Amino acid sequence: MYEIELTERRLSRREVVAAGGAAVLTAALAGLLPTMAQASPKEARTKLAELTGGAPVEDGRIVIDVPPYTKYGKQVRIAISVDSPMNEEDRVTALHVLAERNTVPEVASYHFGALAGTARISTRIRVARTQILIVAAEMSDGSFHVGKARCKVARGGGGCG
Repeated sequence: MYEIELTERRLSRREVVAAGGAAVLTAALAGLLPTMAQASPKEARTKLAELTGGAPVEDGRIVIDVPPYTKYGKQVRIAISVDSPMNEEDRVTALHVLAERNTVPEVASYHFGALAGTARISTRIRVARTQILIVAAEMSDGSFHVGKARCKVARGGGGCG
């Protein structure tokens, strides 16, 4: 049998703080701690190209109603409408909302069925900081129309995606 003698040792405050700092640094290096990711305009363009499948996009036909300035980015009112007769030959099948500088560029996608009378949505979104919002309208003929609007935020939305 082995005999183990345990002695009581008191750690100083400096040793506890150093050990805690080392644990946090180890967790951060291992990727266990959450980090504040920020998308970039390049990532938003890449996501737009992915959504459109590389098809050419045209400007126009989209009206984006977003406040030009807001105090808080946690709930920013946005209304989007597309100038479309919504008939069989010319109708909107989907709207994709992208934000250039949120944690992830894709904010939302809305799909419209054949019985939709208008291509219009109104909602609230989180905007992390001042940025350009991009809306892509997917049409029934496979074409895409894009509209952009700038929203200046005094205090960002923070948080996740």
